[in-house]
Amino acid sequence: MKTSVWMMTIATLVFVQPGHAADMTTFIVKPGVGNNTFTAVFDAVIGERITAISSAVGCTFTVDEEKLEGKGSCSVALTSILVDGDETKTEHFQQWATNKSSDPKDCTFDLEIPSFQLSSPAEPKTPVPFTTEGTFTVCGRTRDDGGPEYMTGTIIYLPAGTYGKSRTLRIRARIEGFNRDQYKVGPAHTSGWLARVQQLADVVATEGTIDVNIFATSPPKEEVGKSNNEMPKGG
Repeated sequence: MKTSVWMMTIATLVFVQPGHAADMTTFIVKPGVGNNTFTAVFDAVIGERITAISSAVGCTFTVDEEKLEGKGSCSVALTSILVDGDETKTEHFQQWATNKSSDPKDCTFDLEIPSFQLSSPAEPKTPVPFTTEGTFTVCGRTRDDGGPEYMTGTIIYLPAGTYGKSRTLRIRARIEGFNRDQYKVGPAHTSGWLARVQQLADVVATEGTIDVNIFATSPPKEEVGKSNNEMPKGG
């Protein structure tokens, strides 16, 4: 799911303090830790409003504090996503996402931002708007036209001691017009659902909005490798 907007925000906050070293700095978001959320809403005009939520967002951002540039990646495990707080809807969503061709436990929603650059540093505790693009995959499937997802949002740099002991980036990102059908997520691509495709056409929206709210922290260097190993892998 389109989500976001996550990486570019990060670069902004790291460059606030002039005393920082010129080497690469890593910011991480541990799955299931902290107030991090992934929310996707699909609201059909004459059908249902479906909300999918996960608090198990995992991210790693690497930034060059001198050049104001970097890259990043985020991942959400399919099995961590709950749809409308309902077990049956959640199971159906897992079938649509995997096309019933793989185990939901092996599926993740992933976003890769190969590069981003900021035009100027950010001030501490001050929201900075951003836009960027990234490659989104669902269970290893990219968008059918090979295109990226466009993201907008804000980032806030929180110096050490503001939100815990570590320097932190609060990132809010949004992807609008996310088309699940372009990732083959839905009844039309799932075995056993074809007979219901027409019935569901007006009930379940094809396009939706993805919102991500995360707090990325810069841990001690000795913890970075361990944190990366905790990141969920793609399906």
